[in-house]
Amino acid sequence: MILLCTFTNSYLTHSPFPFFVNADTISDEKIFPKYTSLIPYSDHKKASGNISQHNIAPEFEKTNEPLNIININDSKPLTITNLKGKVVLINFWTYSCINVLRTVPHLIEWNAKYADKGLVIIGVHTPEFEFEKNIDYVNTSLQKYGIKYPVIQDNDHEIWNAYENNYWPRMYLVDPQGYIVYDKIGEGEYNQTEKVIQSLLSERNGNKEIKNIDLNTIFPYENKSQIISTNSVVSFLKQPVDFSKIKTPELYFGNQSAGSSVGNLERVHLGENVTYTGPALNGSIKPNTIFLEGKWKINHDNVELQSDSGRIFLNYSSNSVNLVAGGKGQGIVHEDNALLSNYSKGVDTVSDSQFVIDYPRLYNIVNHQSYGDFRLLTIDVKGKGFQAFAFTFG
Repeated sequence: MILLCTFTNSYLTHSPFPFFVNADTISDEKIFPKYTSLIPYSDHKKASGNISQHNIAPEFEKTNEPLNIININDSKPLTITNLKGKVVLINFWTYSCINVLRTVPHLIEWNAKYADKGLVIIGVHTPEFEFEKNIDYVNTSLQKYGIKYPVIQDNDHEIWNAYENNYWPRMYLVDPQGYIVYDKIGEGEYNQTEKVIQSLLSERNGNKEIKNIDLNTIFPYENKSQIISTNSVVSFLKQPVDFSKIKTPELYFGNQSAGSSVGNLERVHLGENVTYTGPALNGSIKPNTIFLEGKWKINHDNVELQSDSGRIFLNYSSNSVNLVAGGKGQGIVHEDNALLSNYSKGVDTVSDSQFVIDYPRLYNIVNHQSYGDFRLLTIDVKGKGFQAFAFTFG
């Protein structure tokens, strides 16, 4: 079961429901361009015979302009050619996408376990939102999530296009000869990916066995309270997600892609300031629809508060709620007309149910102990200039 975001015709479209991949039935080159996907390395060689020239991993640098690389101490240029002899994991990601962020602890763990055995992980950061093009924000996010491996900033989608990619996240494994031998779309199936890494490293190192070193304790879903008690970012990202119980899809505030998920009668008008009347709270609020209160400007990929205060309403069903937000200001989170308890507040909400914008990113504002029925989320927003981009769920 895989959940992911896709990028089509310069706009993001999101698959809100489980995305299944079967390696035996893959034939659509638009989804898996040129590459055999999800097939263990040893089987790939048997199946393909001679590796096609089309499977050579494209170089990162397509122009004479230098790459914008973070977290690199080696003076040698970061190229596929220079990395021959290594097993390379190329990970396409963007720092405010929850589907991507849930893969980060696994990448960090693989880097710790296998870097000295010949694995090189390279993150290709291809922005979804305009603010993710800011290299300072990317640097801050690398520190926040503990990412130590090299990251290339791909603002113009040049590397993304060279790899014919349409998804966040997506992982390619490149063998020591420079050929793509594994293509993983979406989150999940980490054990399978790790086995392919081990197989490639074993072959690289003269068939020396690569042992599976367990660096982290894995908590079953029933013991989720043990994770929440730490209330750390990494623990939140590693907690299990039951996609079958998430009844609310990813929702966008701005007017990009198929349009805004804002459901007020005043509608959305791109580039205009609109004064919204909040929904009547004594009746049933339409589920999976965003409602606003206050004066907001409708931008391409966000709504921006123009008054000193405003409100955001959402009737949702999931275990956790994330808000991609930026600008300046703060929000106080209520559920079913009450402040969040210690058992439902998110990583970014403090004891008084408040979260404060520090820079544009994903804020985990609600994190329950379990899945349940629809709940009414209300965010009291304070501060002109507060920007809301998207809701995502877990």
